[in-house]
Amino acid sequence: MSLTVEVVTSTNTTSTNTTSSTASPVAPAATQGSQRRTMLALLALSVGGFGIGLTEFVIAGLLTEVSTDLDVSISQAGHLVGGYALAVVPGALAITPFLMKRAPKYALVLLLTFFIVGNTLSAWAPNYEVMFAGRIIAALAHGGYFGIGAVIAAALVPEHRRASAVAALFAGLTIANVLGVPAGAFVGQQLGWRSVFWIISAIGVLALAGLVTLVPKTQPEQNQLPLGQQFRTLARPQVLMSLVTTAMVFGGMFGVFTYIEPLLREVTGYSASAVPWLLVLFGVGLFAGNIVGGWAADKNADNAVLILSILLPAVILGLGAAAAFPVFAAIMLTLLGLVGFATVPGLQARVMRHAKGAATLASATNIAAFNLGNTIGVSLAGVAIAADYGLHSPTISGAGLTLIGLLLIISARMAAHKKNVPAQ
Repeated sequence: MSLTVEVVTSTNTTSTNTTSSTASPVAPAATQGSQRRTMLALLALSVGGFGIGLTEFVIAGLLTEVSTDLDVSISQAGHLVGGYALAVVPGALAITPFLMKRAPKYALVLLLTFFIVGNTLSAWAPNYEVMFAGRIIAALAHGGYFGIGAVIAAALVPEHRRASAVAALFAGLTIANVLGVPAGAFVGQQLGWRSVFWIISAIGVLALAGLVTLVPKTQPEQNQLPLGQQFRTLARPQVLMSLVTTAMVFGGMFGVFTYIEPLLREVTGYSASAVPWLLVLFGVGLFAGNIVGGWAADKNADNAVLILSILLPAVILGLGAAAAFPVFAAIMLTLLGLVGFATVPGLQARVMRHAKGAATLASATNIAAFNLGNTIGVSLAGVAIAADYGLHSPTISGAGLTLIGLLLIISARMAAHKKNVPAQ
């Protein structure tokens, strides 16, 4: 259980921290029914998180297959990743506020419906445009599912177990990256990339059935500020600085990861069958980074973010330099997952620390910031490849974005020091 809690601290620290004080004050489900039913309800929520995480990232291991089948370039196929990430932003900022006043269970039912429809459309897509539309529809569920899902997960258990309950929700997202993406790449190569999206659609149906039958109805988050005040909270200078920093740092890493499959196959020389195993290495680094980043952020989030933001561009550039050497490329890919995801806890903590009184919205907005950064990173990398700068070029653009994030971190710390307030 300790490992799971650490994973959540890194993937959505703020939700874990804030739900203990903001989740609806209903009697915990564990005291009203069997503990087994509560665990099954959390499992249902986690299955949804697994499916959503798989939807976002699995295509990174199938870019060549998708581009060939849909008759588009690699850079165009990469926009299926960036487009998804961009669509998370309006989903988080528009759909989540609309649903915050409603029963969380029914809000998640609606969001999972978007998810299922979008992935079914992607699996069936006869052309690139339909595939892109399916990705956009599925993305609308992303931010709200994790923002609202954290509230309902915390409401299912006594207060002293709320962190573990939210951990169960986000464990699905982490498992999707560690195991789901490599498995999806393998299945896609054996049975065709469309089979992966049919499977994801089935996962969505399973999650929806579990949500309807196993998750009890709870009340919306209590003590919320009026919506206008919540948005004004997000407009505070330090909050905006935090969100932009999140976008730059994570966007730089994700832009590199999106095009890692063609880099490993065409530059490093790995076979298609080796790619899923290499993605496992990335997942191992991600898992380790979740734990290390959570531990470091608990010790000193300020220093953790600064040090990791210095290391990340170095790792990205190192991956580009080592791309022609199979063993070193594999090592740097593992380090990319470790260092890149280790930045998340401090980035999450920073946003929430400066956004008092807007827990759910701030959580969803930070997810939107991650995904907006993903879009920027993928777009810059795609432009560089399309301009014939080569498959190494995403490492240059990615390192550049993370350096911008580093400068923002330093600027924010200096501004906070002048005002004698904490920077993280």
